[in-house]
Amino acid sequence: MPHATPMRLATTIRPYDWGSVTALPELFGTEPTGEPQAELWMGAHPGAPSTAGGVPLNELIARDPAATLGERCAERFGPVLPYLLKVLAIERPLSLQVHPTTAQAEAGYADENARGIPLDDFARTYKDASHKPEMVCALTPFHGLCGFRSPEAAAGLLDRLGVPGLDPWSETLRAGEPAQALRAVFAAMLNDAARPLRAEAEAALLESPDPGLAAYAGIARAYPGDPGIVAALLLHHVTLRPGEALYLGAGVPHAYLGGIGVEIMANSDNVLRCGLTSKHVDVPELMRVVDFTPSDPHRVEPVADGSGAYGYRPPAPEFALTRYELTGAGAHILPGGVPGIVLCVEGEARLGDDLTLRPGQSAFVPAAAPSTRVSGKGTAYLAQPGAFTK
Repeated sequence: MPHATPMRLATTIRPYDWGSVTALPELFGTEPTGEPQAELWMGAHPGAPSTAGGVPLNELIARDPAATLGERCAERFGPVLPYLLKVLAIERPLSLQVHPTTAQAEAGYADENARGIPLDDFARTYKDASHKPEMVCALTPFHGLCGFRSPEAAAGLLDRLGVPGLDPWSETLRAGEPAQALRAVFAAMLNDAARPLRAEAEAALLESPDPGLAAYAGIARAYPGDPGIVAALLLHHVTLRPGEALYLGAGVPHAYLGGIGVEIMANSDNVLRCGLTSKHVDVPELMRVVDFTPSDPHRVEPVADGSGAYGYRPPAPEFALTRYELTGAGAHILPGGVPGIVLCVEGEARLGDDLTLRPGQSAFVPAAAPSTRVSGKGTAYLAQPGAFTK
């Protein structure tokens, strides 16, 4: 039967300017290229599909969805791999951003197609018609911004800057209905009329000895003069230890600031940005999509099975992750009947008897593959559709 055994993947690394020049080479034991290595992509997104045997994974899937995806997955999500797996290596903060719902993505994608905006145009906002929930699992200490603080907490942070001109924003935050107050202040912060006040706040951040403001001062040093610096103060600062994970649903504003992590998401590249980036910024569309409801960061606690497997099960049907801590003794049997991608991040992971993965290497396990054993000594991650993963 074709497509019935695990297939080694050749993958693409994206050289975005926020990426580290050295982190992935050090992690994977490869030679630096001299340019940033920001995102290692593993999957079938048409923007940078992995290949197996020289054939793009999206083409292999299109040729035989039943064997590669399995009937359940193909029926639920169509003839496409429903997730995209990445490794992120973040040297400097990346964009203050939000992802759309499925309905918003479908409408935005259709609108930009109707207006004749090419998919590779710099001003293109919607790259596909899918939503993009995502989860990041830290490989090293990892930190970022995620979700709106309570208006009271945000006002308190603004007050700590000691800039009198910020007082009206603090008053709005304290007086209004939470979501409406956050919307009003966020919009005002991004408005060009606030440029002089943003400059005052930025200077105060850079001079502040307050450890609670240090992460935001780091953003100011990375993106001097950017409108997203002050807006970032409205968001929670979140730190993950290795093995901890964070989930981000549609409408939740966020920005990753530093560290290395395994990221998994729906098979989409839809990102709406309002700052901290050299990429396309679309503030009006972001304001339409963002959820201004204050919310605590959604941490995903891994569930251990007692044998060295740790399951991360976020509330997204497209994806789930399992981390395997391989000790050299025994093997884990991968769940079958659905499409999987195995990524080795440390040591060595063997799939069956014939395929060995070393750090940074990955393999696609088609749904038609019989029970596949993973063994070795190191750490590996398995990505699968969440709808069919216990």
